Parts: sequence; C-alpha cells; structure tokens
Amino acid sequence: MSNFKSSWSSDKLVNDSSSFWMSDSWFDDTDPLTGEVIEKDNTADLIKLSAYRRAVSNFVNIVTGDNVPVKFSSSDSYTDGKTVWIAAKLDDKNFDANVGLALHEGSHIKYSDFDVLKNLESDCDKKYGKVDDRWGNKYAPHKLKMAVKNIINYIEDRRIDTLVYRSAPGYQGYYQSMYKKYFYSKIIDKALKASDMRDETWESYEFRLINLHNSNTDLDALKGLREIYQLIGLGSITRLNNTDEVESLAFKVMDVILKYVSFEEPEEEDGDSQNGDGDEQKDGDENEMSGGNSSDEGGSSEGLDFDKPQDSDGGSSDGNSDLDSLTENQKRQLQNALKKQQKFMDGKIQKKKITKKNAQTMNQLEESGSSLESVEFDNEYGSNKKVEVIKVKKLTDSIVKEGSLPIISYNKENQLDAVNDGIRLGTLLGKKLQVRSESRTTKFTRQKNGRIDKRLLAELGFNNGGNVFFSTMTDEYNPAILRISIDASGSMGGEKMSSAITCATAICKAASMIESLDVVVDLRSTINSSNGYSRRNSNYYPLVVVVYDSRVDKFIKVKKHFPALSTAGTTPEGLCFEAIMSDMVESNRGIDSYFLNFSDGMPMYSDDSIYYHGETAIQQTKKAVKKMEMMGIGILSYFITGRYESNSELRDFKKMYGSGAETIDVSNVVQVARTMNQLFLKK
Repeated sequence: MSNFKSSWSSDKLVNDSSSFWMSDSWFDDTDPLTGEVIEKDNTADLIKLSAYRRAVSNFVNIVTGDNVPVKFSSSDSYTDGKTVWIAAKLDDKNFDANVGLALHEGSHIKYSDFDVLKNLESDCDKKYGKVDDRWGNKYAPHKLKMAVKNIINYIEDRRIDTLVYRSAPGYQGYYQSMYKKYFYSKIIDKALKASDMRDETWESYEFRLINLHNSNTDLDALKGLREIYQLIGLGSITRLNNTDEVESLAFKVMDVILKYVSFEEPEEEDGDSQNGDGDEQKDGDENEMSGGNSSDEGGSSEGLDFDKPQDSDGGSSDGNSDLDSLTENQKRQLQNALKKQQKFMDGKIQKKKITKKNAQTMNQLEESGSSLESVEFDNEYGSNKKVEVIKVKKLTDSIVKEGSLPIISYNKENQLDAVNDGIRLGTLLGKKLQVRSESRTTKFTRQKNGRIDKRLLAELGFNNGGNVFFSTMTDEYNPAILRISIDASGSMGGEKMSSAITCATAICKAASMIESLDVVVDLRSTINSSNGYSRRNSNYYPLVVVVYDSRVDKFIKVKKHFPALSTAGTTPEGLCFEAIMSDMVESNRGIDSYFLNFSDGMPMYSDDSIYYHGETAIQQTKKAVKKMEMMGIGILSYFITGRYESNSELRDFKKMYGSGAETIDVSNVVQVARTMNQLFLKK
C-alpha cells in the first residue's frame, strides 16, 4: 500500500509513502575501472520522462477527479495526502504498471484517511497493551503493531483499488498490469499450493493474507484463514466506507490470528530485521537485478477481477503429506517474490534518487513545455514507421545558461555578429514590408445610394437623377503570422547558420515594427540519448525548439538568446514539420498564415530502428509541405548554399518545397524583401 507506508519511532508514528524510483541504469553509469558512478548527459531521457510524468498526471487527475500533482522527488518518497511523488523508469515496457501504481497512490489521496495511521500506535496499545512500567502504561509488542499496520495496508489497498477498478473500467488494464508486476508470479502460485508456509506463524499468515486474492489460495492452509477470508469479504470490500472501518476490520482479523500466534518475542531485533531500510533494502536490490527474472513473472492469476475473487470455499489441502515441498532454489525465488510484494506493501519499491543536477534539468524542461509528438511515415519498403519527436515550446533562460540542448553553444556569443547584422538589416526590411500594414481607401461618388456627398447637393434639380451619394472601399490585409523553421543540423554550421540567424533576426526585427505581423522561430535538429559507454544502445530523437514567439516574447529575447544558438545532429526535416503542424495557425478569413524554411538540402535522420534518407525522406517532407498548403499556409523556403552543393541537391530541394523554393543571398535585404513581399501580398 504505497501511500500508506509507516514506521514507528519510540514515541511517534511517522507517515511517509513510497513511489516507484528510477532503475539503476536510467540516470547513471558506473565506470568499469574505478566503480565510480558517472552522471550521464541524458537530456533526451529527461524530456521523455517529463512527458510520461504529464501523461501519468492526467490519468491520476481523471480518476481521482482532483487536481492531484504528480511530481518527481530528489529525496525519500513521501506523501502529505496532496501529492503523488514518482521517480520510476517510465519506459514503454513498464508504463501501464507505473500508471496503475500512480492511480493507486492517487486513490489513497482521494479515499484514505491518513490520520488513522497517525493514531494506530496508541490504538494498538489500548487494545493489546499490557501494564509495562511503574506508572501503569500499557504497550503492545512492536511486531504486533507492525502486523496490524500490514493488515490495514492490505485491506485498504483492496478497498480503494476496487473503488477505482469498478468506477473507471477504462483504467482496469493499468491495474491488471500493476498486479501482474507486483503480485502474480509462478513461484507465488506454486508456494500457495505447496506444503511450505503452513505453520501458524505471523510470516505464514502474512504471506497467505497478502495473496488472498490469488485464485490458488488454499483457505485450509492455516487455522483461522477461512474465517479471515470471510471477515475481509473481497467480493464486497466496498461495503467499507472509510479507513476507520478498515482499521476496525483489521483488529478483528488480528483477533483471529492471535488465537494461534504469539507476538511476545524481543521487539528491537525483530523490528530492525523486518522493517529496517539498510541491509534488507540492499539485498532486495541485488535480488531484483539477479534472481527475479522475467520467466518467473505472470502466474496463473494474471487477470484481476475484483467482482469475482476465487470461490469462497477456496482450495483444500486435505493434509500436507500429499503436497509438494519447494526446493531450495524455489525457496530463494519465493523470498525474492515476497520481498517484492512487501516492498509494495511497505512503500519500498526499487529506489534510486534523482540527482540534484537531473532534478534541475527536469525543472528546466518542465518550464519549457517540453513534450513528445508521435509522427508516422512510410519507409522505403512501404511499411508504416512511427517516430517520437521532442518539442520544446519555449527557450528559457535556464536552458541557455546550462546549455542543456544541443542547439545551444558553450560560447553564448557564438552568433553575436550575425544577430547584430540582422538587427541592422531588419530596420531596413521593416520599412520595405510596411506596405502590409498600410490600408488604401477608394471613394466612389455619384452613386444612387450610400452616404450623401455634400459637394453634390447643389446639383439637385439639374437632371442628375439624384446621384448625390457616395461609398468607400478600404483595401487592407489580414493580420498575419509567420513560422520560421531553421535547419540546425551539423551541415549548417559556420557561415550557413550565421546567414540564417542574420535573416531570421532581420525578419523578427521587421515584424516588431509592423503591428499586424507575428513571428515564431524554431530550430530543428536531433538529440542523442545513450547509455554512456556503448553507442550500440544510443537512440536519437528529432528535436524542435521554439526560440522566439512574438505573441508572448519581446524582441529583447532575440538579442539575448539568438547569439547562443548553434548547430548539431542531423536533418529530420519533414518529421519535425509533421510534429509542429498542430501548433501552426491555419489560414482563415481573419488571419493569414505563412511558413518560411531555412535549410541546406537533403533530409536525413536515423536511430536504432529507422533510417530516414533519400527518396523516402524527400517524399515525406514533400507530403508535409503539401499538408501545410492544404491548411492555407503560404510556403517559402530559402536554400542556404555553401561550397559543395550540387545541382541534384537543388533539384531535390525544389521537389520538396515546390514553387516556394528560393536560392537567394539571405543577407541581402532587397532580395529577402522581394521574396517576402511576393508571399505576403498575395490576396
């Protein structure tokens, strides 16, 4: 019961919670020579992780009906009843189980009363305590208190999970994945039917209790187990209206167990060995990495049906002599599985704290509105491929300062001269583009209707037919938005990128002088996520970063951040265009939309499973451009030339961008003004 984990000190009960933490390989690598932990450059992983966190948060908020924050923690997990803290490897393989666990924790916030555990120690003392000192104070054994807490955990988990499972059928799959991961395994199934764990000890009762919902449960395995099962009543668990009623039921279950189990052993040693976070946590981590292989997961109880738990008669052993006993190896596997279940119950899911540096980077990426956009395209073999594109909606001060994206140079004045040139040229360009903000009014006189022209009143009576009216027509342009997308791949380095930055800066400056024109500028590239040492497991993501948006940014941002822009990676081109399509403004009667591309030729991108190049990439980019045209977006594309471009590259460039492809000197304000006016002044 991950939100309901507790531990006792000598004088108080401390509430904290578990979350699901990062796996060992997510953030760090260990140097094979020194054994030192080395923090990876893993911005792509953090962006992807951030996107998953938002998805989990959406699930939690929908199910709970509350705005429950889902956050990453840089310290031990806990909950104050208001926040779900997570820190797991939220990869695609484990995503469903992690969503289920987040829903589980969020449901505790919604349905559980955390004050019950705060008072549980004193409640146990009142019910089970004995006179223990000269003042007549009554204390219950520590191990008994922890046992009651675990019983409450189990019952409360089933209660809140059933509430959500029944009320939100669309989320049942996530709960099934969670239970499959933490509760159902072949070794648990076998142990429930074996001759082991059938002596009347708390450990046996705890094992049988935690797995009551497993269809292999044998209710005759322990004395009183059938009575316990009937008391809990899994099929009608939602009859319990609150956590107070759960506590009362837990005491009834403990009363049954106390008929057969004594808790009068020494408390300190038992408490430390059973509940300590030290050696047991370490052993659990080692077992997670070595013993708990996937072949043991997914027992016969993979389904999760809260409405129909196993038949109330349960299994029947008819004596232990005919039951198989677990082998020594199976016993070790069982201990691993039990530790996994106990971690879930106690809130000790595999832990690895997010480092302060990564937490800081995560906050930067959250602030920037980073997200993942799934893009599909047909490869050269005609099959459909899916690519995740990372979108960063806002270039922030912290991203530029830390250089946490590959489009940011270590030299923060890398493009300073290009920006200054652009500001100077932009002032000239703004004057040449002013025609867009101008309006022209034409007056039509001697009309049969309209407004009276006072100058023609004197002509009344001179057979002019009463044509003394006039009308006017004002010719003006709609407000417009221009999306500029710059290829920031490695081949654009040097003078090419400087030219593109100069031109983009000039257009931003010109737009700041024109009231009816907004500009959004993005850079597109790729970002690498690797395991630190081996490039075999490297994975590249297409990347789009919005570096300026005049609708929300002042022009000072161009002067401040554009000098730090740089190039890196390859050219995902059309994949990035597809990813930003949903952010682009479709032309309509009230606004005109335009798209301006800067690039130096052929699109190319690859990762572990995709090789995006050649005619496939050309056709996909062409298709993306056609989609924009169908949205009514005017297209203009500047081919940034260098020393080695061939005629075939220019031909392919025009194939992708059609009549909007231009080869001009982008530092020549006259040429830029001419091509842009041709685009803007189309009516």
